[in-house]
Amino acid sequence: MRCEPANSLIQKFGGLSAVAKVVEATPNAVMRWRMPKAKGGTGGAIPHWHIPKLIAEARRSGINVEPGDFIVLDEAAA
Repeated sequence: MRCEPANSLIQKFGGLSAVAKVVEATPNAVMRWRMPKAKGGTGGAIPHWHIPKLIAEARRSGINVEPGDFIVLDEAAA
């Protein structure tokens, strides 16, 4: 099971490579966002320093993102 909200956001942007390009990171780094913390991931959390770039790109590209798309709601999954 992939962690949310990262998995859904990555899908909205078209995949790991697309998100990695936006945030200027490697696809492996972005992949960690959708891994549980117990396995070395972020538990679905998107690092806060990437959020402004993602929001700006979403606006430019017409991708529908809301503030809630960046909030981890289920701590048990992390």
